[in-house]
Amino acid sequence: MLEKAYYRSFQAVFNIGARCLYWRRPVEVSGTGSIGKIPELLRREKVSKAMIVTGPSVGKKLAPHITGALENAGISYVMFAEVEANPSVDTVEKIRELYVENGCDGMIALGGGSPMDAAKAAAARVVRPGRTLDQMAGLLRVGKKLPPFIAVPTTAGTGSETTIAAVITDTATHHKYALMDLNLVPKYAVLDPEMTRGLPPKITATTGMDALTHAVEAYVCWTYNTKESLRCAEEATVDIFRYLERAYRNGDDMEARTKMLIASNKAGFAFTRAGVGNVHAIAHTLGGLYNTPHGLANAVILPIVLEDYGEAVYPKLARLAELTGTAVSGAEKDKAEAFIREIRAMNARMEIPTGFDFIKDKDIPQMITWALKEANPTYPVPVVYDRKRCEKVIRRVMAGT
Repeated sequence: MLEKAYYRSFQAVFNIGARCLYWRRPVEVSGTGSIGKIPELLRREKVSKAMIVTGPSVGKKLAPHITGALENAGISYVMFAEVEANPSVDTVEKIRELYVENGCDGMIALGGGSPMDAAKAAAARVVRPGRTLDQMAGLLRVGKKLPPFIAVPTTAGTGSETTIAAVITDTATHHKYALMDLNLVPKYAVLDPEMTRGLPPKITATTGMDALTHAVEAYVCWTYNTKESLRCAEEATVDIFRYLERAYRNGDDMEARTKMLIASNKAGFAFTRAGVGNVHAIAHTLGGLYNTPHGLANAVILPIVLEDYGEAVYPKLARLAELTGTAVSGAEKDKAEAFIREIRAMNARMEIPTGFDFIKDKDIPQMITWALKEANPTYPVPVVYDRKRCEKVIRRVMAGT
C-alpha cells in the first residue's frame, strides 16, 4: 500500500511538472518521394558529413535511395548497417566510435525502432561522452541537445521517429532498458510510404500491433494524458483497426501503407506524452532474455494485460470500441470486452500466436523484477502490479490464455 501510494504521488507530481516542459514534436516531411528532401534538410542544418544508421536488410534494399540522393547532392556520409533486432550497448558504442572517428555532424536513422533507438542512444553518447548508457537510463538523464537528427521509418509501428525513448539491451545481463529524454526526439521525421511498400506480412502485422499497443496503453493511463495525446491515440486506434489488415494482405496497398505510417506516428506521440504501461514493461523482458521482437511481444501481451486490468479500463476501452465500430451499444463492460476480443481476433487473422511457451520458469523471478522496476513509479499504469499479479500475467502469456 505504501509503495502504491508513493507511485501515485510521484505520477501526480510529475504530471504537474510535465505540463511545464517543452514537448517538441519533430518537423514532419511526408508524402511519396519525401526521402528526396533529405539533402535539403541536411543543408538547412549545415551538416557536412552525415552518418546513416540502419540494419543489414534495409541497408541493402532501401539505404541506396538515400545514399544516391546524398551523392547527387555532393554530401558526404558514412553508413553503419549492422543494427540487430534488439540493439545492444556494444552496437551503440560502435556507432558512436564510427561517428566520432569520421567527423560526422549529423545523424540519419533508417529503419524500424531498432536502428532509430541505436542511433538516438549513440547520439546521446556523442554529446555526453562522460556518461554511460546505464547512467542515462531512465527519465530526463541525457539533458543535452543531440546533433541534427533525421528519422526515416521503414515500418509503421514503433513511432520512434517522434518519441523521447531509446530502448537498449545490455548483452552481459540481458537487461533491456530505456533512455527517455525530450532531447531524444528527432529534429525531422521523414514519412515516405514508399519506404514501407512490400514490407513482409509478418513484419507488417507485428509492427502494426506495436503501434496499436502504443495508442491503447497511452489512452488507458490514469494520468499524464492531454487533449492532444488522447485525440492522437483515438485517431491512431481507429486507423489501425481500419487499415492494418489491408496492409497485411496487400503490401502494395499504398493508401493503407500511408494511413498506417501516419497512425504509427500519432501513436508514437500519444505514448511519448502519456506513457505506456505493464504491457511494455513485460515485453521488454522478453526482448532482453529471448530476443523476442518487440512488436510481436506487445501483440501477444496486450489483450492479456487489458483483460487483467478489468474494470479499471472499461470506460476507456468502451470508448475505443465505439470509435472503431467494434461495439456501439451495451454496457461499458460488454463494449470493453468486445474491444479486447477484436484485438485477439486481429492477431488470429494475422497468424500472431496467443502466447510464448519458450518462457522458462527459472527466468520468471528476474522478469518480474525487471518489469516492476521499469513500470514503477514512472509509468502511470491503470493498475499497479505487485510480484504475485505480475507472475500471474506472465504465466498467462506462457500458456497463451
